Amino acid sequence: MSWGEYVEIASHVVRGRWFTVFATLMIMSGSGATYIFGLYSEHLRSSLGYDEDAMNRITLFRDFGANLGIFSGLIAELIPTWLVTLIGACMNFGGFFMIWLSLTGTIAKPEVREMCLYIFIGTNSQNFANTAAVVTCVKNFPESRGVVLGLMTGLVGLSGAILSQIYLGMYGNDLNSLILLIGWLPAVVSIVFVLTIRKMKPERQPNELKVFMHFFYVTIALALFLMVVTLLDKYIVVTRAAHAANAFGVTILLFLPLYVIIKEEKALWIIKKQPPAPSPPIETTIEKPQESSAEPSTKPQEKPKGFFRKPERGEDHNILQAILSVDMMLIFIISLCGYGTSLTAMDQFGRLGKALGYNDRLVSSIITLVSIWNYYGRVYSGFVSEMLLIKWKLSRSFMMTVVLFMSCIGMVLVAYPEIPGAYYLASVIIGFSYGAQVPLNLAMISEFFGLKYYSTLFNCATLISPVGSFMLNAKLTKFLYFEEAIEDLEAKGAYNSSVKDPACYGSHCFRVSFSILAVIVFIGALVSLGLAMRTRKFYKGDLYKKFRAKHYNRGDTYKMYKGETYVMFRDDPKAKETELAQSSHNGISSESPRDTQHK
Repeated sequence: MSWGEYVEIASHVVRGRWFTVFATLMIMSGSGATYIFGLYSEHLRSSLGYDEDAMNRITLFRDFGANLGIFSGLIAELIPTWLVTLIGACMNFGGFFMIWLSLTGTIAKPEVREMCLYIFIGTNSQNFANTAAVVTCVKNFPESRGVVLGLMTGLVGLSGAILSQIYLGMYGNDLNSLILLIGWLPAVVSIVFVLTIRKMKPERQPNELKVFMHFFYVTIALALFLMVVTLLDKYIVVTRAAHAANAFGVTILLFLPLYVIIKEEKALWIIKKQPPAPSPPIETTIEKPQESSAEPSTKPQEKPKGFFRKPERGEDHNILQAILSVDMMLIFIISLCGYGTSLTAMDQFGRLGKALGYNDRLVSSIITLVSIWNYYGRVYSGFVSEMLLIKWKLSRSFMMTVVLFMSCIGMVLVAYPEIPGAYYLASVIIGFSYGAQVPLNLAMISEFFGLKYYSTLFNCATLISPVGSFMLNAKLTKFLYFEEAIEDLEAKGAYNSSVKDPACYGSHCFRVSFSILAVIVFIGALVSLGLAMRTRKFYKGDLYKKFRAKHYNRGDTYKMYKGETYVMFRDDPKAKETELAQSSHNGISSESPRDTQHK
């Protein structure tokens, strides 16, 4: 192979569809600044002399920034994807760089409102990166959207641990450098791939599911590696050299999908260069759409798509039509019950462990593992839901019902921790079930309301998270916990009204609150079951037919590569572009049965 061909292959890889997936994976891996706020929040407080009320305000603006993605979604509807990515990079660097300047004394100590603005800009930047990367990837692979959402949102869950390992490997325990790292590294990654993240014509790729499975295996290995090194760091003294080796290992695993992508794009390039192969032994007829001979007057008149005449489920809705629809209202209720209870439980695991008398190291390990189970829930629900949908037409809303029933069991275990192993099992169930809800919710929104305005609708789904968490955590669980603590102190005659945060010890501390949370998530499961019944006919149909109808039924040539047959499609004899799809006698068929007939 000549140097010219190597250059041509490299160019094909960089411009290829699979390379956009790699770029998305890299951007998602650096979007975890929100998840490691706990690592530097105390340093921020002590260095700048903020009191508890100030830190509460800063934390509130951090949460607003992380979840208020509606603006990035609306902006993404109006400007190119590369500009959305660039805006996110500038906001990320600007926000965290200003925090770093404050901590190092380069600028004067900022007022609390100024620090709130810095943290809001820094955390809100991740919504721009996520919108540009994830939404574009879903639109490029619409027939594997569940897999894409599971993979990408799963990496977001791991990104905090990824940034932590890279920070320890590069800077040791210098927390000022951690702020600088989460400012410049995600920004640089976004700028490097700013032109790579772009929308392409949706088409089924050869071996598409198989390639995504390879990515899945790599991320599983990455999660296991992060779990091991994070737990070891809590139980043994890790040297600076070991931290550097861990960071190098994380980097290698992050770049490992590039090998899969180069291999796949090279295969596509070779197929493109091959002359058409003769028709395979199994005669395959690909029918072209027949022109209708009916008179125009006999065709049914299409109803206008005004605001009061909403599109059918699965067609493109505008933003108001989607938000005000019954389906979206049900999704909001499910999210409020599911996200709200799960986030509350995850926030209280530390306090729960101390109430049960566990030591700090064990509690810290459990909290670390909850984030790992969260990742597994995201990737497994994305892949498994896609496979069940393809094979058995099992709706995602039904799978959401199963996940919420699992979460209900986890809440009951927390409410009654006398059950042997309840604390450990609850952490696994709640972490996994919370992660599993995320790709299911996002996939349902894309399937019900189309992809035309998905940038905005994608971010609407996250708006309910802080609302549910605030209502169920701050106003319910914490209030009932402190009531239990005060009752215990009064019974012992040791209550002092000057103590702001009284501690409760015993298995009864969270019994009432988590029993209520179990009822709430059970209600969410029933609503999800109602949505499943409401949409069962929709999921029995062919959800992705409209993405195949544009280019199937018009094949004209065959090509062979490594024993597999591919069909080359053309729009018309003068078409400049070609599309590849696996013929129906390969392992996974890309065509619908109506498009291909075997004789």
